[in-house]
Amino acid sequence: MNPIEGMLREGSLKEKTIIVTGGGTGLGKSMARYFLQLGANVVICSRKLDVLEATAKELETETGGKILPIACDVRKTEQIEGVISASIEAFGRVDGLVNNSAGNFISPTEKLSYKAVDVVVDIVLRGSYYFTLALGKYWIDHQIKGTILNISTTYSWTGSGWVVPSAMAKAGVLAMTKSLAFEWAPYGIRLNAIAPGPFPTKGAWDRLFPEELAKKFSFENRIPLKRTGEHQELANLAAYLLSDFSSYMTGEVVTLDGGEVLNGGQFNFLKDVTDEQWAAIAEQIKNTNKPSRNGGE
Repeated sequence: MNPIEGMLREGSLKEKTIIVTGGGTGLGKSMARYFLQLGANVVICSRKLDVLEATAKELETETGGKILPIACDVRKTEQIEGVISASIEAFGRVDGLVNNSAGNFISPTEKLSYKAVDVVVDIVLRGSYYFTLALGKYWIDHQIKGTILNISTTYSWTGSGWVVPSAMAKAGVLAMTKSLAFEWAPYGIRLNAIAPGPFPTKGAWDRLFPEELAKKFSFENRIPLKRTGEHQELANLAAYLLSDFSSYMTGEVVTLDGGEVLNGGQFNFLKDVTDEQWAAIAEQIKNTNKPSRNGGE
């Protein structure tokens, strides 16, 4: 078996419309591509419309599918309502949601500003429950058996140092997943989650850490299976959890990390970083002009 190949049969998501937050880049883009290949209509949203439009054009050409790019800040309910309305207008209804938007600052917690903490928590937790609540109301009102997939992380339950705002927010999303899976089950609405390990885009880790530290803390050296994940591997699992093949599964979180969680909290290895190295990391992150991203944008 080749892990970079799709695993579901053709048409597995036919006639379903799926919204993917943070869908313009990274894992969101990879999932959107596979959903299109399986026959779904896809709506991708994030704050950067130019990125979304370029991705939509690329994926439409590649797959022949129908994809709608919409600018949306998931922290703003009126923009979320706008995405849902536009999706219904374009495709008739919405069947699935992937809460993939996320942000993360890798830093000693005491060095974070209040605003930095708020940015991560608001995108990850507030954005996820805003979108989930908006679609849940719509599905219940229209008697649609919708499906939500939340992109979580293993430190939702293990905890992890140096990514505390993300850990807090992801833990909240996981609690929401399990709680609503029970509450909304009578409506036929399912909620599941994936806790991915490292699925880096090319060069992402190198841009985050100076070269010396990137080699020292290489994921391949810490993951039991000695490699990072292929995007298609996660896309395969995501498609399954959104498809009717998983119709008996709800309230579940599936770990896909090469055994990394068995080695402790995902970023706890950073206990070995010196103050001088933290200064180098901070400078490296500053030079990228954006926070590091886990499972979205």
